Amino acid sequence: MAWKVKSSTKDKVDRFQITMDQVVLPNGEEKTFSYIDFAKGVCILPITDNNEIVCIKQYRHAMKGWKWELPAGMIDDNDPTPLETAKRELEEETGYMAEHWLDLGSFYPSPGSTSEEIHLFAAAGLTATEQNLENIEQIEVHKITMRDLNNLIKSGEFKHGAGLAAILRYKLIVD
Repeated sequence: MAWKVKSSTKDKVDRFQITMDQVVLPNGEEKTFSYIDFAKGVCILPITDNNEIVCIKQYRHAMKGWKWELPAGMIDDNDPTPLETAKRELEEETGYMAEHWLDLGSFYPSPGSTSEEIHLFAAAGLTATEQNLENIEQIEVHKITMRDLNNLIKSGEFKHGAGLAAILRYKLIVD
């Protein structure tokens, strides 16, 4: 049963919007519920012709360090579809374009605190172009085997949630 929203306020903080809803629960109790109204995004699992995975190491200021990830980004108003965003982000962050795309569905990384939905793709038939980073992006591109990626996941070095979801979905579809 859905909660009834009595009132809602939204505050923009930098690139985030925080929504605070006054809600009535199914049992009649009133509560305040807040969440981050976050843009939808994409995450790409790029696979080379040699079956290597194109991973990135990116400096993440919130974590104060370099983190293993898959290429990803936010869907903006200029991209008509999640696939268009995925194509743009893959090229910008890694310097690769892909000929073949597999839609791996979407997921909600933290539905208790954000409205974010991330669309997942696998990409193959890669061609090297030029990396075109935004001014706040520090990214190193690495090609590693799926075995090495699995070891990074097992050891806890690869913690990128969207990347983990893309890898799992890909393995479930392909295996």
